[in-house]
Amino acid sequence: MATDQPVLIAGGGIGGLALALALSQAGRRTIVLERRAQFETEGAGIQLGPNGVRVLQRLGVADALHPHVGQPERIDVHDGPSGRTLAHLPLGSWLSDRHGAPYWVAHRGDLHAALLAAVDRHVELRTGCEVASAAHGDGGVLVTCASGESLRGSVLIGADGLWSTVRRSVAADARPLFVGATATRTVLPAAAAGALATPAVGLWLTPGVHVVHYPVRQGREVAVVVIAAEDWQGTEWSMQADADILHAKLAGFHAKLAEVLIEVRDWRKWALYRLPPLPTWTSGRITLLGDAAHPMLPYLAQGGAMALEDALVLADALTREADEISALAAYERLRRARATRVQELSLRNGRIYHMRPPLAWARDAVLRLAPGARLMAGFDWLYGWQPPAQ
Repeated sequence: MATDQPVLIAGGGIGGLALALALSQAGRRTIVLERRAQFETEGAGIQLGPNGVRVLQRLGVADALHPHVGQPERIDVHDGPSGRTLAHLPLGSWLSDRHGAPYWVAHRGDLHAALLAAVDRHVELRTGCEVASAAHGDGGVLVTCASGESLRGSVLIGADGLWSTVRRSVAADARPLFVGATATRTVLPAAAAGALATPAVGLWLTPGVHVVHYPVRQGREVAVVVIAAEDWQGTEWSMQADADILHAKLAGFHAKLAEVLIEVRDWRKWALYRLPPLPTWTSGRITLLGDAAHPMLPYLAQGGAMALEDALVLADALTREADEISALAAYERLRRARATRVQELSLRNGRIYHMRPPLAWARDAVLRLAPGARLMAGFDWLYGWQPPAQ
């Protein structure tokens, strides 16, 4: 569709930059409004299943990111207290042959940097511009930033995360709900990771706490996340965590894991929230993307991939549909059921990971006895997602 007004995208994270890149490749002018004064590359590791990598391939970003990723061969599931391996779930060539794209693990900063480099010179980026309000009018949207700056666009996309300000224009009463847990992260050199420096995603389970680790930056570093029940309800993404409190949470884990992690002092944490289903993602010329619409708990490692999928589907709708209001409605119609299904499965996975006996014993028996390939085949619907045809 032809329009003289730009697409305004609130949020310069993974989803916002991917959308801007996809639209620019289709010839659409976009402006990304980033609330921070400058783009930062801090963050945790990120897992990208074939569905997420396939989007990066379509956008032409995969080759730039490839030198910085890890490519795990499997998921090793461990009983936390004993260290016993419960299951080997195949990734590597088994998964890439099955779905036509690999399973990558990366540092979130590396993914963000690759997207930022790809949009450079093609997309207008405005930092220090947090959307304060948005109003419809004159066939477009008028956005006012907290700084007082105003911009007019054809549509506004809220890709501004869990604490989205754009969401107030779509679902004013929606509020994230704390789930009673936090995630605490670190990245350590492979030389300091000991037995954790393997070409695998490691998953360690105990009641109320689980640990995930995987290689990033071609195995030179290992990303670690500890997810545990906790009352802290901060809204920060990168809060300095108390290492002693974190180490106490590791007391129930086997020495193979605990002795490595108790040597680490630099930990960052964030609280986990869910968002009750919104009555709609879209109001007129305003819609939501990624965590602003459907935040994912980390128990399925799909938050980044879902934002990437959203970006490609929304860009395709804005390119193909006869008018932009119809395009936003089509995007929500195509994405809502899948995003909801992933949210629900992630929530269920969290309950399974943190089970206590006797339910934990039944879970462990299934993991020990069921073939790993059969368990992974149950995720074909997730990893086998295909982007819109070009």
